[in-house]
This record gives sequence, C-alpha cells and structure tokens, in this order.
Amino acid sequence: MKESQTGIYYITGESKTIVENSPFIERLKRKNLEVLYMVEPIDEYAVQAIKEYDGKKLISCTKEGLEIEDDEEEKKKFEEDKAKFENLCTVIKDILGDRVEKVMVSNRVIDAPCVLVTGQYGWSANMERLMKAQALRDTSMSSYMQSKKSLEIGVSNVIIKSLREKADADKNDKVLKDLVNLLYDTALLTSSFTLDNPMNFSQRINRMIKMGLSLDEDDEEVVEEASAEDTAVAGADDGGMEDVD
Repeated sequence: MKESQTGIYYITGESKTIVENSPFIERLKRKNLEVLYMVEPIDEYAVQAIKEYDGKKLISCTKEGLEIEDDEEEKKKFEEDKAKFENLCTVIKDILGDRVEKVMVSNRVIDAPCVLVTGQYGWSANMERLMKAQALRDTSMSSYMQSKKSLEIGVSNVIIKSLREKADADKNDKVLKDLVNLLYDTALLTSSFTLDNPMNFSQRINRMIKMGLSLDEDDEEVVEEASAEDTAVAGADDGGMEDVD
C-alpha cells in the first residue's frame, strides 16, 4: 500500500467474489487505497486478536466509524450532504423503527444506495453467518454479540436522491414506505446478512413487478379467472377423450 495510507483496511466475507464487489469498499477503491480481502473463516477470529500490524491499525470496512483519508474539500462536501439529507435519514429511521439503530449519510459508498454496518465491538455480518452455522452455538452469547445495525445511505445514488424528494413532499407516502422497506431488505443481502422475513421481501418484489407491468389488483383477478376457465376447458376436453376411450 502507499506510504501515505495510515491504516490497513480489511473486509471479511464468504468468498473473494463477494468482497471484491462489495459496496463497502467502493470509495476506497476509487481513492486507490489498498484493501485486504479476508475470506477464510479463521480470519474473523484472527482480527479479534490482531489489532495492528507493523504500527498500522487494522480497520474494518463493514463496521461503524470508518475513517477515510479525505481532503478539506471532500470533508466540506460531506458535511453539506449530511445537512441536505438529514430529513430523509429521519424519515427512513421512523419507517424502519427498531430494525436499525440509526440512519446516516455514508462516505464509504458511491454507486450503491445504502449499506448496513455493525458496531465496532459487535460481530460483523460474516461472523454472524459463521456463528449461526455452529451446531452447538451459545444462543445467549449470540444475542449479546449481535450488535444493532446502522443504515448508511449513499447520497450520490439516484434512488436516494429521488427518495429525498419524495420524503420532502410527503413523509407518509405509502409508496415511500414500501420502497424504504425494500431498500432495507436489499441492503441486508448486499451487506451479507440474512433476510428478516423472506416472504415480505418477495411480496414487495411482486408489487414492484406489477407496477413495472402496469398491473393493478383488478387485472390480477382477471388473469386468475382466465386461468380458471382454461383449466375447466382442459378438464372438459380430458373427460371427452376418456369417454371415447
């Protein structure tokens, strides 16, 4: 890494493909900062014991408090973005409730709309996955170490920009609530967590598909009735063939 890089950034995950394409390291890669990929299960245990190496502190890319070496202009813009999107952060927190501890503007994501980060002293998403796979895991320890998740939004993303306009216009908009919940579910997946409720997620996806196809509930009933009629006709045809036989 460059001599000017003050810490060793690292990211843990299930495979190189997953960590390589992770939204957590978008900005670090854009700034040509080196990121250490740690994809072996033992790595999660190792970083708990090894806090620094050769005078350089190890910094997790998936946890809160990620400090990126920014110049004064970048820092100023970040503060302006926080003020501009403060209302959206409040609206998202109200919609998600206890599912997230807080919602804030991120300086680590660029293209992705949002990510879910964990506390400094709790498990990462990857460690949580590993512990859930343990047959004889200590459930009391699991509840203690599973820290609250915080949602970080990327203000350069077009989805987030549009959501801000929608939230400023009407924070109680039903579509806004649906979109925020859908974003939270997709953030769980891209951040390597498991879905809280896969059924709710699939229902939201289906609603989005209907919107894309310009369908409403009445259209769905028509399709179901047509399918029922086709089935009845097919059954009558089968019965006719049986009579001939």
